[in-house]
Amino acid sequence: MAQYDALARFYDAVTGEPVELVALLHDALARHAPSARRVLELGCGTGAVLAGLGSDLLLTGVDLSEAMLTRAALRLPNARLLRGDITTLDMGETFDVVVCVCDTLNHVTSDDGWRAVIDVAHSHLEPGGLFIVDVNTRRRLRDLADLGEWVDDVDELTLITSVEFSSEPLATWDIRIFERLDNTTYRLHHEVIAERAIETDELVASLTQSFEVLEVVDSEGFDTSTIAPRAVVIARRRDESDDIWTS
Repeated sequence: MAQYDALARFYDAVTGEPVELVALLHDALARHAPSARRVLELGCGTGAVLAGLGSDLLLTGVDLSEAMLTRAALRLPNARLLRGDITTLDMGETFDVVVCVCDTLNHVTSDDGWRAVIDVAHSHLEPGGLFIVDVNTRRRLRDLADLGEWVDDVDELTLITSVEFSSEPLATWDIRIFERLDNTTYRLHHEVIAERAIETDELVASLTQSFEVLEVVDSEGFDTSTIAPRAVVIARRRDESDDIWTS
């Protein structure tokens, strides 16, 4: 079973709509890629981000979880949705924009793996194409681990979540969802999800090998430092004629 298969049915109710993130993406596209038409999302989940980008774009989403893709198909009847591993993806085509957000890169828990995702993004972008990626850093995962267990009630659901981060840089999310069936009966849905903390400066360093980093902002779009708990990096694929390729 892929990560999130057990939680796919509840994911949108639990996380809500990614309003701030979608607004950030719209702003980034308007400023850095106003003529973009073709968008690929690596780790599209239930399709909330792609749906927020709008139907005037040609949307493609890739995810490893069949259950998440099933939910995405309900949101995005006109999008192309594919099941695949984003560390090895080879579609044989390029896009104007590639996004990898909602901590997707953190879910690739090896150094070679998350750097492979950057290579996949590069190979699927037109020269000059835009890559937008976000990460949780050590600070963010430590802060969450320090909370202990926390409880959220959403409609007929009760969530009990905790993050264990004693084996840095690897963190383990323990998510239990109690689904109310009637006044006295609940059904438990349980998933354990691994993440790897990725520091903003190591992400930027990896990107600069083949991208021009345009901005590093927090999840609400404000400029941020390399020690921020969460960061969104906006980068442009370099053309092969750029000096970094010929030096």
